Amino acid sequence: MRKFMFATLLTAGTLLAAGSHAADKITSFTLDPMHTQVLFTWDHFGFSSPGAIFKAVEGEILANETTPEKSSVSVSIRVDSIETGVPLLNEHLLTLPEYFKVKEHPNITFKSTGIINVDRDDQEFDLVGILTVNGISKEVVLDTEVNKIGEHPMWDNARALGLSAETTIKRSDFGMGNYAPAVSDELEVKITLEAIETKGYLKKLESMK
Repeated sequence: MRKFMFATLLTAGTLLAAGSHAADKITSFTLDPMHTQVLFTWDHFGFSSPGAIFKAVEGEILANETTPEKSSVSVSIRVDSIETGVPLLNEHLLTLPEYFKVKEHPNITFKSTGIINVDRDDQEFDLVGILTVNGISKEVVLDTEVNKIGEHPMWDNARALGLSAETTIKRSDFGMGNYAPAVSDELEVKITLEAIETKGYLKKLESMK
């Protein structure tokens, strides 16, 4: 999942602009929920690879101006926002006991714990963090890359970050391993996101009221 947080490594449109004037400066970016998507797919008896998305994703990236490794990401996903395109499957995932425990654990969360394997030339890195689903927490590594950094025309030219990421997780790690291996235990996860510098994000929202 190489798409989730190099933005934190970037300031003023460059990687690691380590200016002494901005030592350890932290810049907050807010995820744009309209242009952030979490998609996962699985193998179904070898015949097809269905997928689903979560439609309600929010979070914050705290970008360290000079020390990328000190940057962080936190994300919350509303479980009941899942959409498979199949109403009956949506219902099963949200109501049957072998799937999501929505009443007890209405949100999926991710909190980063580190950044490793930074490739400044290709703007790629591995984002390490704790993923919590159904109240069960596991470490995951997101293979992440930067799509774009710059002024966003839809947000009155506020600074914005575009990232992509992917990883593979096992649903059995989170108490949802039923029907494996006919329905694959492994889920391929892909994330694409846009994050807007928080002060610009809030200013734009205020102007829209």
